[in-house]
Amino acid sequence: MDHALAERVLKNTRQILNDLHIRFFLFSGSCLGAVRDQAFIPWDDDIDILSIVGENGITPQLMETAIKAFENNGFYIGRMEGKYSTSFSMIKDHIRVGWDCAVPSNNNLHIFPGVVVPTKLFESPREIIFLSESFLVPNPPEDYLRLKYGEEWMIPKKSGSYEADVVNKIPAGTLTGDSVWIRVIDGDGIPLTTGSVTLVGGQKAVINSEGLTEVKIPQSDWYSLVVRYHDHEDVLYMEQLAPGRTYVYATNAMEKAAGEIQEPAGTLGNLLYEE
Repeated sequence: MDHALAERVLKNTRQILNDLHIRFFLFSGSCLGAVRDQAFIPWDDDIDILSIVGENGITPQLMETAIKAFENNGFYIGRMEGKYSTSFSMIKDHIRVGWDCAVPSNNNLHIFPGVVVPTKLFESPREIIFLSESFLVPNPPEDYLRLKYGEEWMIPKKSGSYEADVVNKIPAGTLTGDSVWIRVIDGDGIPLTTGSVTLVGGQKAVINSEGLTEVKIPQSDWYSLVVRYHDHEDVLYMEQLAPGRTYVYATNAMEKAAGEIQEPAGTLGNLLYEE
């Protein structure tokens, strides 16, 4: 993302939420960059902020008021209702702000893609100066970043490496619900017949002779997947999945996303696309 535009959009976001007295935190990659580098991470592609529903007067009604204010300020809004949060994807000037409005559960927040963070880290937040403005981060931020990114959070890692650090920390689980099918193809469109797809926090599924795997999800939401084939491991960090649908992953999608392969218009948005 263009960092000059990102700075302007973040400050616009800050002003809107501050005017409504909505407390928010920098989190995920934005918190990591602000605390560790005092800058946006060079390869980050969005801005991450978090609010806690039910604390500091933040209600669903106030969230709706904020969304109208963002729309009046030129933001395009997408919404996803998850089990533990309502996530808003807010885009302005080609910059995406992910606003996660999390609901505490047993004194914890369940942060995408399955990281459990104690609410006590947000009770007395730390104020930092970032881009010449004041922002709140969890306190101590080092504890939050260690929970999210692991012990090596201070070591700068490029896209792909730090996502792997996050998902590899999340224990396997047994998610139940409806089926989602993932078809894995190579760069020529030929289905792979060996390998696996793991739903992070859920199950591992073996690729069959048609290149298909089946995983189960409880509802439409954002999920992380790990695709393993030959000697490769590709982390699909943030994919929007809906029950009952089939998605396709091309094994050269990582190179396309990085701009290493010229991509025909309209073929890939996220790393998965619907069949």
